[in-house]
Amino acid sequence: MHKTLIVTNDFPPRPGGIQAFLHNMALRLDPERLVVYASTWKRSREGVEATAEFDTEQPFTVVRDRTTMLLPTPAATRTAVGLLREHGCTSVWFGAAAPLGLMAPALRKAGAERLVATTHGHEAGWAQLPAARQLLRRIGDATDTITYLGEYTRSRIAGALGAEAAARMVQLPPGVDEKTFHPGSGGDGVRARLGLTDRPVVVCVSRLVPRKGQDTLILAMPLILAAEPDAVLLIVGGGPYEGDLRRLARETGVEASVRFTGAVPWAELPAHFGAGDVFAMPCRTRRGGLDVEGLGIVYLEASATGLPVVAGDSGGAPDAVLDGETGWVVRGGSAEEAAERIVVLLGDAELRERMGARGRQWVEERWRWDLLAERLKELL
Repeated sequence: MHKTLIVTNDFPPRPGGIQAFLHNMALRLDPERLVVYASTWKRSREGVEATAEFDTEQPFTVVRDRTTMLLPTPAATRTAVGLLREHGCTSVWFGAAAPLGLMAPALRKAGAERLVATTHGHEAGWAQLPAARQLLRRIGDATDTITYLGEYTRSRIAGALGAEAAARMVQLPPGVDEKTFHPGSGGDGVRARLGLTDRPVVVCVSRLVPRKGQDTLILAMPLILAAEPDAVLLIVGGGPYEGDLRRLARETGVEASVRFTGAVPWAELPAHFGAGDVFAMPCRTRRGGLDVEGLGIVYLEASATGLPVVAGDSGGAPDAVLDGETGWVVRGGSAEEAAERIVVLLGDAELRERMGARGRQWVEERWRWDLLAERLKELL
């Protein structure tokens, strides 16, 4: 692998799926041949200290831009070019193609021999907007490879690219650490702490934003409780939608059967997955297709934990489920469909075990980080 410069706005300690994706990949590359150029998480004293502490713990070099939002400005591009030359990098990986991939021509001129740009869900939204489509086309023409998460994102992004750039697209989804997410991850302890030991638990682990579908699960709870009176919905995560969700639980009359954990440290997430009998996140597409689920790594983390999953049909979410084998895909926003599938799973322990075991097997066969990191190394 060439010595590589990662250029990204998305990197821990800033939380999020793209951030976790990039960090997990970076940890599996040769640290002596890697430099990361990223934005600063927060300008507050707490944020700066957390960022500095994180950076010192990494086995590779991390250089932070002073801004909290790294954009392809002339100043940022000059910094990226300077780092490329200073560290002798000959490959560049843009953690998110849009918009940082617009730096590609300058980095190519400065000596980069391989330029790889990774796309996520938001680029599929860009592909629907005329001006943004033109920028995506420029990024495709200037890089060697644009990666995609799954067929949904590939089909939409490819339409915005030139024919040659579309033909060079390669799949590179995020992976799952199967040694961290596994059936014995500590779920019994979480259940005991929350007083849920003997109750059927539907767990949803995600940021609390409208697209994810926690509101659909709350609206499904009356139907679920009619069949399973002791069932509880465990909503794990924090986010701007929490107040609305709590209010909806009260208005729906299921407040006593819905538990909110708030934000949970990453190290405790596997145990919270394991606290569930069923994982459900019926995500939906919003804003006319601009707000979609890129893949839904949480479905795969749940599968690795041995849980059956109920997913929404937004964007690439179905790519993370073997429908009918590891779980089911339902119409995002349909409380009735979500409730129907959840009730079937809660009432059939053998089906839950079979789907959970198949999901674990699928993760081990296809979605392990080490397998996907090898693919990235080849691209670089």
